[in-house]
Amino acid sequence: MNKVWVSIWRENRLGTKAMAEKLIKDMGLSKAMANVFAARNITTAKEALSLTEFELMQLLDVGMAEVSSALSRISEIACPPYQTALNLMEQRVHKEDHGGHLPTGLKGLDEALCGGIPFGVLTELVGPPGIGKTQLCMKLSLLASLPTTYGGLNGHVIYIDVESKFSSKRMIEIGVQSFPDIFNMKGVVQEMAGRILVLRPTTLSKFTESLQQIKLSLLQRPVKLIVIDSIAAIMSGDFAQGASRQNLLGWHVSFINNMALSQRTDDLSGYDSHLVAALGINWAHSVTIRLVLEAKSGQRFIKLAKSPLSPPFAFPFIITSAGISLLNDYGTELKGMEINRIHQHGHSDIINFDGKGCSDKRRNPT
Repeated sequence: MNKVWVSIWRENRLGTKAMAEKLIKDMGLSKAMANVFAARNITTAKEALSLTEFELMQLLDVGMAEVSSALSRISEIACPPYQTALNLMEQRVHKEDHGGHLPTGLKGLDEALCGGIPFGVLTELVGPPGIGKTQLCMKLSLLASLPTTYGGLNGHVIYIDVESKFSSKRMIEIGVQSFPDIFNMKGVVQEMAGRILVLRPTTLSKFTESLQQIKLSLLQRPVKLIVIDSIAAIMSGDFAQGASRQNLLGWHVSFINNMALSQRTDDLSGYDSHLVAALGINWAHSVTIRLVLEAKSGQRFIKLAKSPLSPPFAFPFIITSAGISLLNDYGTELKGMEINRIHQHGHSDIINFDGKGCSDKRRNPT
């Protein structure tokens, strides 16, 4: 998953750079005009297009008509051709259809996402402690590692467990309850466990070391999913608020494309207790898919708050021994402030996972 996104990002970046570095002498200008540009040491499209027409007129000592004609030609050759909104939409649909998805196992959510979480994007899970974020991450990890005949991706998973919330026992329970046919087969549990690499960095420097391990793993294994649970814990533990933290975070976001699990900090300014982003605007804009898990009036909801593929929807859910399950598959379309507001009051945890199903004992499943 990470590898696909990096290769696309590099291809786009290098393509733009190549256009900017095209030589003016090769753009079909008259020999006299090309010589004028060369004499002023303006040799590439980027250098010419970085100046205004008036600046070029003074620098080249030629008339406005000649400058305008030359810039039009340079722009035509150096810049990519225009595309209509319909063309862009068709390209996106083709990319989604052929790029692949990781199904979440939640039918309504998968339908809203046109098949599941698309490959090659940064996806964020947001919500208060104990709402079920880690439960969903473990279920996604199982789905990524399951054989394709059972709806999985038949790949490996890298799980960066910052807050030591990952439980192999709980993951096996989710697998047994969700996929009894396969998990009751001899040797399957060991095989699935061998496909999930768990790293536990405690500082940002250790996290950076983990990223280096990821680079090696991507070469050695068919990694389909990377989970960070949670990146906010690393940043808040090592750095105060400010631009320096944002710059460091930006570097790590650019390094990988992953499933990122983000904690939130309390903000009680509204009537309903809700949460605000802990990692700032740079992080928010890096996210392609945002899933918000919240509790309101005693009911848990998972909201598709940000997606280029679907309008915002909210689905009620419960947590059972098999993990997160939706109460219905049609959901409710959201509008206005409810899209980004994260409710946390009326949240009751009455689930105990002991391998024998659920009981009334209180526990915080995260």
